[in-house]
Amino acid sequence: MTLWKHYLRPQTIDDALKALASAQGSIAIIAGGTDLMLDLQQGRHPPVDTLIDVTAIPSLHGLEVREGRLFIGAAVPLSQIAASPLVRQHAQALAEATGMMAGPQVRNVATLGGNVAHALPAADGAMALLALDAQAEIASPRGRRWEPIVALYRGPGESALAADEILVGFHLPLASAGQASAFRRVMRPQGVALPVLNIAVWLAREGERLADVRIAVGPFGPVPRRAQAAENALRGQPFTPQALEAAREALLQEARFRTSRYRATLEYRRHLAGILLQDALSTAWKRAAIAQSRD
Repeated sequence: MTLWKHYLRPQTIDDALKALASAQGSIAIIAGGTDLMLDLQQGRHPPVDTLIDVTAIPSLHGLEVREGRLFIGAAVPLSQIAASPLVRQHAQALAEATGMMAGPQVRNVATLGGNVAHALPAADGAMALLALDAQAEIASPRGRRWEPIVALYRGPGESALAADEILVGFHLPLASAGQASAFRRVMRPQGVALPVLNIAVWLAREGERLADVRIAVGPFGPVPRRAQAAENALRGQPFTPQALEAAREALLQEARFRTSRYRATLEYRRHLAGILLQDALSTAWKRAAIAQSRD
């Protein structure tokens, strides 16, 4: 079975944009291909006339501090992100999320850009990026622009990236004193790719007070989103059992969990949400204390 007719391997972003503009018929961009290849083989993706492989573009493989932010290229493999000292220092939640995804062989080829571009509402990498306030860099014939992660989603499996656009990478704030993050998830042991529930947390600690917090929960709806009611219950409060309980109640009131025949019931997800929220918050809180003591 032929999965595509033409295969292109541009060496620069400009070449990739030209290929997108000139290619005939249906087009797909491939980097790791761990989702796309399966979708093509199993008939979940329309036939492709032209496959554009972006893995040879050096600028999509950057992982460095750039102009005061952490830059992670869209084609960087998950295993490299999980092992990176820079990511562990400034974006521990992302290091944890990418280290849990799939198995070692898949992590060696799967990319963070693909995890986001696939547009699933509970993708582990996307949830960590959302909590870390990451911005996506996008290239098109009209130039470069940055967008928040949520702007890349239209619905489940439906990316907001235009047909002539390429995801270049992600820009994340560097961690300051008293700031830390954590990621937690539960999956079915059968190996279903998507989590039963995942939670990413970023927080800023000032003494015993939680000065600021971002919480991303998935699946929380048709697109990734933050748990703003839970954030509001915690922001500015002392980190106490009472504050954690208020955040749990706010999360359960705000969440619109549903039963999935392949993963979990609504009731089980509600049960997990409070457990994972407390675990992620407590872990990030302790890490923030260590970050404070070092500075």
